[in-house]
Amino acid sequence: MIKLYPFLAVLLLITGCSNKNIVHPQRKNIIETVYASGKIMADSEYTVYALNAGTVVGKLVNEGDHVSKNQVIYKINNTAPAAKLDAANTTYINARQNLSANSRVLNDLKLAMQNADIKFSNDSLQYARLKALWNENIGTKSALDNAELQYRTSLNGKRSAREKYYSTVNDLAVSLKNAQSQVASAQNDFNNYIIRAENAGTIFQMLKEKGEAVKPNEAVALLGKSSSRLIRLAVDQQDINRLKVDQRVLLKTDATGDKIYQAKVLRIYPTMNEADQTFRVDAVFTDSDSQPFIHTSVEANIIIQQKQQALVIPSQVLLRGDSVKIKKDGQAKTVAVKTGIHTLDEVEILSGLTEQTEIVVPPQK
Repeated sequence: MIKLYPFLAVLLLITGCSNKNIVHPQRKNIIETVYASGKIMADSEYTVYALNAGTVVGKLVNEGDHVSKNQVIYKINNTAPAAKLDAANTTYINARQNLSANSRVLNDLKLAMQNADIKFSNDSLQYARLKALWNENIGTKSALDNAELQYRTSLNGKRSAREKYYSTVNDLAVSLKNAQSQVASAQNDFNNYIIRAENAGTIFQMLKEKGEAVKPNEAVALLGKSSSRLIRLAVDQQDINRLKVDQRVLLKTDATGDKIYQAKVLRIYPTMNEADQTFRVDAVFTDSDSQPFIHTSVEANIIIQQKQQALVIPSQVLLRGDSVKIKKDGQAKTVAVKTGIHTLDEVEILSGLTEQTEIVVPPQK
């Protein structure tokens, strides 16, 4: 659907004979456009939401302030998550201490391991000595059996002390990882009560004041780039295949009346909005006098093609099948024409007519 909004329409001055039902083709400039509507956005505009319910205890910036990435803009009351984070940090510190070189738990197990090694060494030497004497028929069998029993008990004690030490090391390592996970989880919960700017930019709107309650997923601020504007347009699905990047756009806004701004097509999105059968098209201003406001409504004409001094006729005289009825030698007859640019009011004629042709205006229904 090709539309020419009134602020861009070229008025057709019909000149003819004394008969008001006769018109002549004229040479004039003609522009073919696609109509679009939308609104002006801040470039990289985004809304910040609260993740948890609570009360605003700190509003750290105001409208118009420039903020850096991750800068705090709101603080929500966070007594419970702060206590949870403190407890998790305490648990983590203890778990890390238990696995350090100064760990009392591990040092006790190391001493137990050393004592088991010493006892095993003594018992094994005693057993070896009595066994050597017994081989020389010296000593008693009961003494040798007791020494062997002590030797084997000491060996089991040595193995048990070693296994207990390394098992405790593994358990403490798991406890440390769990403590780290608890700290990360508590820190994330705590951070959810601190609302930050996701990217550097300007604060356009702060939606909450200190002392106000917020709900989960409630919008609290609007941010974006302060020096750049994006024109977000909706184009009818019947026109979208006529658009190209960098096409010239003329637009006006509700905020500035009849002032016309220059822009160009920046991006054409391929997915149709099924609700209103339109496609999203983004444009950017090309003149220095860009719109200072955001979220103001715009109406635009995207220029598809234009010609200087084209031969044009009023749209109302073009008949079905690209033909017109002309008057020649006092007789009316229908002739075929080849058309070019179409607007709401005019049609370009590429061949079939001249400026001298008398065209019969059909009766209006």
